[in-house]
Amino acid sequence: MAAKELGAQQVANIWRRGSTHVGGVRGLVLNVTMYGSRSWLLRYQVGGRRRDLGLGSYPSVPLAQARDLAREARLKLARGIDPVADAQRLRTLLAQEMQRAITFADAATKYIDAHEKGWKNVKHVAQWRSSLATYANPVLGKVPVAAVDVEMVLRVIEPMWATKTETANRVRGRIESVLDWAVARGYRKDANPARWKGLLDKLLPAPAKVTKTVHHRAMPYADLPAFMVQLRSQEGNGALALQFLILTATRSGEVRGARWDEIDIANRVWTIPAERMKAHKEHRVPLSDAAIEILKNQREVVPASCLYVFPGYRASADPETGAPLSNMTLTAVLRRLNVDAVPHGFRSTFRDWCAEKTQYANEVAEMALAHTVASKVEAAYRRGDMLEKRHALMQDWGSYAMTDGHTRGQPAAIKTAAATDNSNPKINQSN
Repeated sequence: MAAKELGAQQVANIWRRGSTHVGGVRGLVLNVTMYGSRSWLLRYQVGGRRRDLGLGSYPSVPLAQARDLAREARLKLARGIDPVADAQRLRTLLAQEMQRAITFADAATKYIDAHEKGWKNVKHVAQWRSSLATYANPVLGKVPVAAVDVEMVLRVIEPMWATKTETANRVRGRIESVLDWAVARGYRKDANPARWKGLLDKLLPAPAKVTKTVHHRAMPYADLPAFMVQLRSQEGNGALALQFLILTATRSGEVRGARWDEIDIANRVWTIPAERMKAHKEHRVPLSDAAIEILKNQREVVPASCLYVFPGYRASADPETGAPLSNMTLTAVLRRLNVDAVPHGFRSTFRDWCAEKTQYANEVAEMALAHTVASKVEAAYRRGDMLEKRHALMQDWGSYAMTDGHTRGQPAAIKTAAATDNSNPKINQSN
């Protein structure tokens, strides 16, 4: 028999411990505990077993709302759905969603932690952390990574797209990487709102159209022989390292970090390991006569225990193994000589000379600069590095660079670093 349907005031007066049927929906009861707290239950049977579905506490959930909730549960039963089991399933899904609901800042931290060992140096890791903390986190940091959308990404990068285009594009790429990681880890399902192609390229002008590319200041190749005469008049490892950089067409960091165990004077090859190369690929540099002469002179004045070809001096350096030159040493040499160029620009000087004054194939010059060949198909079939051809190229380059402009055909003498006692690790303190 159906229970008598009670009114709101009658329910309010129920304080007897136990369960009281309130009517209106079959199985709806108000349960009073021994401590006097009251809550709603819907009692029903599934497979011969009684089930109690909690519908909330009273009076937070009033009588009318409790009856509505009970009717919804009864409708589920009519469709073959157990309301208790369904509620447990929903609680599990909610817990899983909450577990996945990490913020963008948390996702960025996890991404960097997962990848930093594969990045080539500590500075790169610091740049990632700093750029995201400075530009992305003020907008995205506290937002669940699953909720980041195009408008939010635009709020990060659009204000600086015209004035700091390179920085803005770098930050965009890092946001894209973090969100790709979040998708792969199951923290978000939507497409990446920071991707450029097919999305942001429709909303923002291309970086190349916003800012003009600024190339490294380079010296015209016609001025190089005279400059080398001037450079050879300078003392110190900084000047010698700059000469070696020019003769090998390499980068400043590669020269400053050059170690004796990378040099094979007998075979006239300097092998730069992959971890010190921009492209993360080992690069063999053929050495010209002029480059070999610099190395032989350095071998005589640098202490045998020193690891570096062009050691600098730092107070904290190991007095036995030495330390590399600082990153501003080569630039400082150019400034002292009042030259409007940067060390990296001499790679352009070399490349212009190759194109305008020699008959060497384009790919030989590109490989000398450790550039990848343009075609992936070509790269797949070409496994060698044209070392023999590059030996001839670098020898010609060395002869051109080290020839005194007033006495064509006569290589000028190389001025070595100031005489140094091999027992003294404080080499070239001024550099």
